[in-house]
Amino acid sequence: MFFLLHKARVFFVAAALIAVLASAGCSSGDEAYAALRNRMVRTQVIARGIEDDDVIWAMMTVPRHLFVAKKHMGLAYIDSPLPIGHDQTISQPYIVALMTASLTLGGGGRVLEIGTGSGYQAAVLAEIADTVFTIEIVQPLAERAAALLDSLGFDNIFVRYGDGYVAWPEEAPYDGVIFPAASPVIPQPLIDQLREGGRLVIPVGERMQKLQILEKQGGELRRLFTLPVRFVPMTGKVLDFKDE
Repeated sequence: MFFLLHKARVFFVAAALIAVLASAGCSSGDEAYAALRNRMVRTQVIARGIEDDDVIWAMMTVPRHLFVAKKHMGLAYIDSPLPIGHDQTISQPYIVALMTASLTLGGGGRVLEIGTGSGYQAAVLAEIADTVFTIEIVQPLAERAAALLDSLGFDNIFVRYGDGYVAWPEEAPYDGVIFPAASPVIPQPLIDQLREGGRLVIPVGERMQKLQILEKQGGELRRLFTLPVRFVPMTGKVLDFKDE
């Protein structure tokens, strides 16, 4: 009950803030959302230690409210994941920024994303990387994300409907692989398709997960950093390997 009341209060505050911004100098809804996005980046991204200028710019640029359901648009810039249907979520802004920064793309490269979801993470990546390849196992989400990304002019994002376990071998190798869903194991195809020196960012585990940042060195992965997290689970072929 406390959770429901808390979420209702957050929604009221977010909606009220948009109304205040619109009536106090923001002449349009777009300007109001831009002001909320600016505040999100300052308080949730920069204040929590993200220093990568490319990531900050991308988070400031991509309109997160367009990647959520209309009924949740007032919540788009709060520090929380949000449901996007089909038992999936859009990750909280800080986690998106952290995972993106952990790839250390340096303003270029080819990136593979496993789990397109709403398309928001792919959009943030596409503001930094040269090309983004993203795979989604839930067909309605893949189709919706592809249509939205196309409407927003992202011509460097390629969306595929399918099982991300096998990745996208014909476009490999990748400078970075990002995995915004919990996996019980690290799929071998991701390691094989990552270039030498490239980075893989993936939450590993089932109920208790750790976000792992790994770098490929000598054909193997070296763990650089871990952080406790909570993601929705990956589905598909990866489940065949969960007890290994």
